[in-house]
Amino acid sequence: MAKIALRRKEQCRWDAVSLGEVMIRLDPGDGRIRTTRQFQVWEGGGEYNVTRGLRRCFGMRTAVVTAIADNEVGRLLEDLILQGGVDMSHVKWVPFDGIGRKVRNGLNFTERGFGVRAAKGCSDRGHSAASQLKPGDIDWETIFVKEGARWFHCGGIYAALSATTPDVVREAMRAAKKAGTIVSYDLNYRPSLWQDIGGEEKAMEVNREIASLVDVMIGNEEDFSAALGFEVEGLDLGQSASALDPGKFKAMIRKVAEKYPNFKAVATTLRNAKTATVNDWGAVLYCDGEFYEAVQRPDLEIFDRVGGGDSFASGLIYGFLSGKTPGEAVNYGAAHGALAMTTPGDTTMATLSEVEKVMKGASARVAR
Repeated sequence: MAKIALRRKEQCRWDAVSLGEVMIRLDPGDGRIRTTRQFQVWEGGGEYNVTRGLRRCFGMRTAVVTAIADNEVGRLLEDLILQGGVDMSHVKWVPFDGIGRKVRNGLNFTERGFGVRAAKGCSDRGHSAASQLKPGDIDWETIFVKEGARWFHCGGIYAALSATTPDVVREAMRAAKKAGTIVSYDLNYRPSLWQDIGGEEKAMEVNREIASLVDVMIGNEEDFSAALGFEVEGLDLGQSASALDPGKFKAMIRKVAEKYPNFKAVATTLRNAKTATVNDWGAVLYCDGEFYEAVQRPDLEIFDRVGGGDSFASGLIYGFLSGKTPGEAVNYGAAHGALAMTTPGDTTMATLSEVEKVMKGASARVAR
């Protein structure tokens, strides 16, 4: 595996740029979507969450590339993104047709789950502005060459949104690689996004084409199976990777790396969901031909699990961007992901000092 060679910070305006849809998340709090009478509003999106985490928790310079319908909901989304500190200068604002026949902003209804009741999501995002982006809509030359970016991040959620989004992903990745920007991709397989356009077969077709352009691949055991076609030997349906023989899981990662020699690193979270609110949590990174395991956190108490994987990705990327060792990078990711799941919403509310305290094994005693 080749080493991750980063562009110099002083030569780039951005530490990291992401491409993806940002949605309004409507959260019923302790209740359920089907019975609630009020919602808390957050913003979120698998790819955006990573650059927001890099900005808010780790102090990196980040931007998001997306499209937003220009109406009151879109301006609410703008206000939420600006609070997160992510630059919006490369957001495409699309005129609203007054009713949403042609374009709209995506909504994501998500309940947290508790105990034996799993978390549940219901998306309403058809015909969204971001899903209608097509090649040629974004000036990648400006982003990667004129301004400069050290890292580019995208994922399988955005690639699943329409017939044109995989083309936009590949266009962006080619431009990034030409400029010397590191490219990461989170497979983030969601059955609901693929079920009406070909299911797992289509997901594999799209993600295998994209994988050839990726430097750092991120995913869990379901992602690698459903989106790339790699399986862990002996994995039963419903079983978590963290309950497996680690050797078998690492053997699968080696096969992934052999199939895609362009990968400079492969990272995955290891989660065993005992209940919606108690998970075993860990992570592993394969980099430079070696495995690096994060500190395992059995029986981690979860407040809101949505965004935990995205926060793992942002911590991992921060580790690489800040010159940490691979072992440190995967532990930044695992600790940040664990902290992100202790607060509501898709995005992090953690600080760098909190992440580093968790990495050092600090207790949860009150800080006064």
